[in-house]
Parts: sequence; structure tokens; C-alpha cells
Amino acid sequence: MIPATKLDALIARHAAIERELSGRPDRESYVRLSREFAELRPLVEIIKRYRAADEELSGLESLIADAATEPDMRALAEQEKSELAARREAIERQIRTALTPKDAADERNVILEIRAGTGGDEAARFAGDLFRMYERYAARQGWKVEVISASEGTVGGYKEIIAEVRGRGAFAKLKYESGVHRVQRVPATEASGRIHTSTATVAVLPEPEDVEVAIADGDLRVDTMRAGGAGGQHVNKTESAVRMTHLPTGIVVNVQEDRSQHRNRAKALALLRAKLYDLERRKQESERAAERRGQVGSGDRSERIRTYNFPQGRVTDHRINLTLHKLPQVIEGEALGEIVDALVTETQAALLAAEDAP
Repeated sequence: MIPATKLDALIARHAAIERELSGRPDRESYVRLSREFAELRPLVEIIKRYRAADEELSGLESLIADAATEPDMRALAEQEKSELAARREAIERQIRTALTPKDAADERNVILEIRAGTGGDEAARFAGDLFRMYERYAARQGWKVEVISASEGTVGGYKEIIAEVRGRGAFAKLKYESGVHRVQRVPATEASGRIHTSTATVAVLPEPEDVEVAIADGDLRVDTMRAGGAGGQHVNKTESAVRMTHLPTGIVVNVQEDRSQHRNRAKALALLRAKLYDLERRKQESERAAERRGQVGSGDRSERIRTYNFPQGRVTDHRINLTLHKLPQVIEGEALGEIVDALVTETQAALLAAEDAP
């Protein structure tokens, strides 16, 4: 049973925000309050439904307990009470799920990094397949994807590709993709039909706010150079590529996608901030390891999380033992949501169980 005082506090907070918004606050406060108001609104609606069901249930119990109630009426009330109690329980689960602790970074944009692992050219092709999968999935969510840096494979795909994914809730869904992805298939160049196993590593980093990651000028070394690879005469004549090194941690980022050195520098700084923010988050998470014991996977990039088996047309997520026999739809980004939703549900169930534990 959810404490009534907790529900009262949520309804009161929602009403208080509504009053503040009607008072024409400054722009910064308006954005912050609007976001909180939008997050609370669906929860308040669920609470109202829960309380209406609770009130109706009390009325039925009074009717059943009344000695003057006709037997036929009592029988109908008993049946309705059973159905209503089940509905109230389902609504209560919705509320409890909505009240589970949320990752502060869930609403952030993300930096998506995909690197070819073992398997040579086939691993690079697989890295390209994964990037296109996420690109299509992002489009379905209404998110925007912008490539920050890419190193193409010799016969297609990518040795490494880094992109920014912008959209509300991007990190909440994509964070479960961090880890090692494995593919089993027959490469186009394999004449004997032998199945090869290759891997690619995915890292999903939440973008921090500027105020969260302070970088002192003395901690940075910025080198400019001519961009390599394709790009024509312009690329070869200008020092547009940027390499940024964070001296205290040794983290290095390279960006050469844009012809403007200024824009490449801005992208490199954003990427570096995300890496430093991720480093701090991982440090804090390791310190809270005992509290996270029930969550799905660790997000460790050395952890094998999923296998894509082309000969059998199946995808298996090893963290929750989920297998879908719809590999083409997953790779096209259509069915990836089914896996993501299952991971979210599993995580919420684990968090609820942890909260209920003594």
C-alpha cells in the first residue's frame, strides 16, 4: 500500500507548480518548472484513478457488509469488488513504477561510440550495421543523429564511428546498449559458406551540462593538423582536424568531420566533456555497486550483452535471456524497441524488488 501522505505530496507539488507557472516566472524557471509539470501530470492522473477506484471499492465493501443488502445485489457486488481490486492493484503497480528512482541523466542527449572489435573487415561491417540500426531506431523516436567522427573500414562499415543523438529520453533507452555485441554470419567474401564470429563495442555516454564538468585551460592540450582521408584539396590544405588531450586523465579525442576548425574544436570539447562525465558516473556507480546488484547488466564495455545470429535469424540478449526470431527487423531498427522495452521493464522490476526488500 502506497502511503497516502506520499500521494498527497505529489498532488500538492503539481498544484504548486501550476500556480508558479501562472505567475509568469523568468525564462530559466519557466523551462525547469514546465519540465517538472509535464513529468508529474501523467502521475497525478494515475493517482486520481487510483483514489477513485479505492473510493469505489470502499463503497462496495460497505454494501456487502450491510445486512439489508439483497442476496443477488451482494453477489453482484462481490464479483465487482474482485474485478475492481485487481484493477486498483494494477494502477498501484503503475504508480510504484513511476516512483522508482530515476537516473538523473535519463533525459539527456547521448554520445554514441561504436568500434569494430575482433573480426577484421567483417567487424567493421558489423559496426556499420549497428550504427545504421541505431540511426533508424532514433528516427522512429523522433531523435536527431549527427556524426562527430568516423573512420571507415577498408571494405565498408566503420573501424570507429562517434555520433551525437539528440532527443528527450535518449539516454534512458540507449544506455542499455553499452557493451560487446557479437555477430555470427557468413561474410560476403566467404566462398566456403563458413560462419564467422565478429564483435563490435558500443559505448553510450550521457551528455553533461556545461556546469557539471569544469575543464581548466591548463588541463587541456589542443593540437591542430590536416585532416586525413577523403575530402579533396580543401581538406589537405587546411589545419581543420583537432586533437584534444585532457592532461590529468590522459583522455584523447580527435575530430575532423567539419571543414571548420572552430566547429571541430567545439565538437571535440563536447565529446571530451561527455567522456569525463561518464568517467565520474562510473566511479560513483562502482561505489554504489551493492545498491545496483539487481539491475540489468553493468553497462561495462567489456561485457558481452547481445548476439546477432544471421543463419538462424535470431537475436539474443544475454542479460535477460531474451531471444527474438526477427533479426532483420531488429537490424532495421524496427524491433530494437522490443528489446529495449524488455530491458527497461526488467530494470524497473529489480528496482521495485530492491525497494520492497527489508
